[in-house]
Amino acid sequence: MTPPPGTFPVGAAATVEELEDDPHPLLARLRAGEPVSWLPAFDGWLVTSHELAVRVMRDAAAFTVDDPRFSTAQVVGPSMLSLDGRTHTRHREPFARPFRPARTRARFTSFVQAEVDRLVTGIAPAGQAELRGDLAGPLSVAVVAEALGLEGVDAVTVRSWYEAFVVAVSDITAGRPGHAGDAYARLSAAVHEAIGVPGSASLLAEAAHQEEGLTAEEVTSNAAVLMFGGIDTTEGMISNAALHLLGHPEQLALVRADPALLDAAIEESLRFEPSASVVDRYATRDMTLGGAEIRKGDLVRVSIAGANRDPAVFPDPDRFDVRRVNAAEHLAFAHGPHFCFGAHLARLETRTALAALLDRLPGLRLDPAAAVRARGLVFRKPVRLPVHWDAAFTM
Repeated sequence: MTPPPGTFPVGAAATVEELEDDPHPLLARLRAGEPVSWLPAFDGWLVTSHELAVRVMRDAAAFTVDDPRFSTAQVVGPSMLSLDGRTHTRHREPFARPFRPARTRARFTSFVQAEVDRLVTGIAPAGQAELRGDLAGPLSVAVVAEALGLEGVDAVTVRSWYEAFVVAVSDITAGRPGHAGDAYARLSAAVHEAIGVPGSASLLAEAAHQEEGLTAEEVTSNAAVLMFGGIDTTEGMISNAALHLLGHPEQLALVRADPALLDAAIEESLRFEPSASVVDRYATRDMTLGGAEIRKGDLVRVSIAGANRDPAVFPDPDRFDVRRVNAAEHLAFAHGPHFCFGAHLARLETRTALAALLDRLPGLRLDPAAAVRARGLVFRKPVRLPVHWDAAFTM
């Protein structure tokens, strides 16, 4: 049920275009006056308060993802991202288990370091590169391809599939039709082949063949979801972190002087501009949230970007500060039962990539001729990230 006209004036004036381009001024106005606001542009509610965002994401009984309108489910079918309760656990656990911290370090540290070394070595002599396309994207794709174990499927193909999924989800979120049928059909064929290999120890085969094993179609849906988390959001995480450091020279100087600050810089970048900007939930009953009267079935969209700049939690929230003591309280990896289990791997990739860039590319700096900033309604990152360095001194 739509609230009476005039009830949420800031939300009523919000547009998809504004949220795609530069949402932070609008999110600040919403957070200050309408922390739970009705946005006709979404035909739903938008939550911008950190406290209320945590409440929504933590309470799967009151705010569910299990709804046919859920954008990702419309594109790839039911998966760990669009299910709750015991069914969610059944879908999630076979994939989450291999990504726990110790197993992530053991399984991926050498692979990630080797890929980063290869990519940085390839660009170093040129003195310039486009970091999203030349480093962040290829690294993220290579890691996911390695994790999934899709034999005979190259990184270019994996990238084309996930790009189709991302476009479709973004279109649906913006209220436009979204389809990725051909990409999904090709992924499904590759998954069926992978899980049919006798004795295979791949992540996909393990998920299909354990006692509570998933069907081939369920494995396919979850493999597509891993592409969202493992490729698009990680590519954005690396790109955004590089942009924030290079775009704030005084903060970059602090990290160069004390490399131990690199992890803190990554957490602050996640807070400042999360690569996944929103998550969707649906109310399972009538309730009051932040003074708003929500009805059963209403879309309740959580603005991670808005919550991450809540001044009640993060003083001076529009400042990028690598010494911020509580940056890790950000919600960039969501919260509650749908917390991103790939967070450890994403941090490993980002830390390894940034350390190599800062160590091996002297004088690394943004291209002064390019105006670069993050864009996107759901997945936020720079379209391009051109940089220069002093190639004569590269290692």
